Amino acid sequence: MLQLEGKMKRILFLALVLFVISCDTKPTKSIDIPSFDFNKAFTYLEKQCEFGPRNPGSVGHSDFSYYLKDFLSDLSGKLTVQEFVYTEPITNIERDGKNFIIQFNQEAKYRLLIGAHWDTRSVSDQDESIDNQSLPVLGANDGASGTAVLMELCNIVSANNPEIGIDVVFFDAEDGGVPGQPDTFALGAKFFAENLPITKPDFAIIVDMVGDKNLTIPIERISYSIAPEKVKEIWGLAEDLSLPAFKKTIQNEIYDDHVPLWEIAEIPAIDIIDFQYPNMFYNYWHTQLDTPENCSAQSLGQVGKLLVSYIYGSTHQ
Repeated sequence: MLQLEGKMKRILFLALVLFVISCDTKPTKSIDIPSFDFNKAFTYLEKQCEFGPRNPGSVGHSDFSYYLKDFLSDLSGKLTVQEFVYTEPITNIERDGKNFIIQFNQEAKYRLLIGAHWDTRSVSDQDESIDNQSLPVLGANDGASGTAVLMELCNIVSANNPEIGIDVVFFDAEDGGVPGQPDTFALGAKFFAENLPITKPDFAIIVDMVGDKNLTIPIERISYSIAPEKVKEIWGLAEDLSLPAFKKTIQNEIYDDHVPLWEIAEIPAIDIIDFQYPNMFYNYWHTQLDTPENCSAQSLGQVGKLLVSYIYGSTHQ
């Protein structure tokens, strides 16, 4: 009986200690990550296409530039319009270009650039029909998809100030290059990198061709060579979020807006891109088939969710 009583005292003492410890332990702070409205993003994709092709020099390009400026002007960030003149390689015609830069949380020390190109291609040179090859591309996926994701992202960041600085850049003059000559593409990003209108960002993510209904986003090879640890972090986050489009395989080497950012301005940059549109058997890229009907709101949602989670839920350094 005495032995049992001593045992009971020890049990009660242990229970009391555990209770005190549990009361003294502070609850883990939950991270409030805003949701990405993929349906709204898709309306932005459709809205861009209502302007028609947005190839530099076209009415659609001019009209959408005013629409985008008005859209960004209504947000809380600081808007800068970077204008430049260049010769479009595919047509050899002088064009006027505009990069739109909107900055959020300007006082933050760490700055993340997220970019996409808003222009579309002047010719459909990959179209199977010879008659179509001289026509401009509507660019629902190649142009509008990345821009749509960034527009909804701007809404979110404007309403939910993040701890880090966010610089969102809408690049012009990306898609007027000559096939087989990579450095004739991404001229808006090149001008931006040569004439930085903002404090140099610490890291950059480019988003391009992310509206494909059959979205598959492997690791782009140049991105991995530039910033392997960042690539691992972001594709790992996609896995944690159960985003099936993201594949941990290194595939195509693609010259996109991330390349001049790194080569000229030394901004570590990666590219989130699905270059097989829609798959290895068919091609809508740079054809008259690059239309909203071949794009998906859910695809935009996967990329948008990843970016929002990366901005608000990751530790940046």
